Amino acid sequence: MKSLGRFMLFVQVAETRSFVGAGRLLGISASAVGKSVSRLEDKLGVRLFHRSTRSVTLTAEGVMFLERCKRILAEIEAAEQELVSVAEAPRGKLRVSLPLVSALVLPVLADFMRAHPQVELDLDFTDRQVDVIEEGFDAVVRVGEPKDSRLSARKLGEFRRLLVGSPAYFAARGVPRRPEELSSHACLHYRYPSSGKIERWALGRAPDAPEIALPTAMICNNIETRLCFALQGLGIAYLPDFAVREALAEGRLVSVLDDYVEAAGTFRVLWPASRHPSPKLRAFIDFLAARVFAPDRFQGS
Repeated sequence: MKSLGRFMLFVQVAETRSFVGAGRLLGISASAVGKSVSRLEDKLGVRLFHRSTRSVTLTAEGVMFLERCKRILAEIEAAEQELVSVAEAPRGKLRVSLPLVSALVLPVLADFMRAHPQVELDLDFTDRQVDVIEEGFDAVVRVGEPKDSRLSARKLGEFRRLLVGSPAYFAARGVPRRPEELSSHACLHYRYPSSGKIERWALGRAPDAPEIALPTAMICNNIETRLCFALQGLGIAYLPDFAVREALAEGRLVSVLDDYVEAAGTFRVLWPASRHPSPKLRAFIDFLAARVFAPDRFQGS
C-alpha cells in the first residue's frame, strides 16, 4: 500500500509538473513530495523527472512509468466503483430489443418489472438484426451464435423446432410418415421480416435427395398466427417447442416427423462489452438467465 501511495504522488507531480502543486493537492509539503519521489526513483533505479529551479519534466522512463501507473489506478477505481454499484438498487431506463417470441419472454419481463419497479423497460420486439451499439440498445435477446466482437453474451437456453398440427387436421388429411409426404399437406410458413425470405424447414433427407417442395397454405411473420391456425386445424406449422408445449400437453396439437426434424437453436442475451455492467443491466441479465428457460416454467407441459 505504501508503493500505491507513491504511485499516486508520482502521478500528481507528473500531471501538475510541480512539487509545490502536487503537495498542495495532497496536503503535504513540497519537500515531502520531493523526498517521496527520490525514494521511488532509488527503488526503481531510474530517474523519473528532470528537475530545474523553474520546471519539472518527465524523463523517457517517467513517461513510460506514468502510463502504467495511470492504468493501475484506473483499475483500482473501477474495482471500487464495481463494489459500490453492487449495493445500488437497479434503476433507470433499460432499452432492450427482443425477437418476436412474446409467449416465452413476456411473463418473465412482467416478473422483472415487479421485482425491479425502479427500472423503466423500453422494449422493441423485432426479428430485424439491430446494431446494438449504433442504435443505443442496452441489451438484445437473439437466437444463434454471436457475431459481433463488440458484444458480450450469456446463454439463456436451448430449444428445438417441431412440426405440429391438430388431431382434427390429421384425422382429415392423414399423418405424414416421411418428409416427402408433406407435399400433399397444408403448410403454414414464416417469412423473415428483414430479408423477406421464407423460413426453411430443416428436415433430414438422403444426401442425394432433392429439396422437398412444400405447399404454401399461409405465410406470416410471427409465431402466434401460425400457432392459432394450427390449433384451428388449418395446416401443419413449424414452431419452436416452447411455443407449443402447453397445446401438446393438452392434446390440442400433435407433433409429427420428430425423427426427421433437425433444427435446434440457442437463445442468448447480448450487450455492449464492458467490464462493469450497470446494476440495472446486471439485474436484467441475471433475471433472464435464471427465469426464461427455468425447468419449473414448463412443469406439467
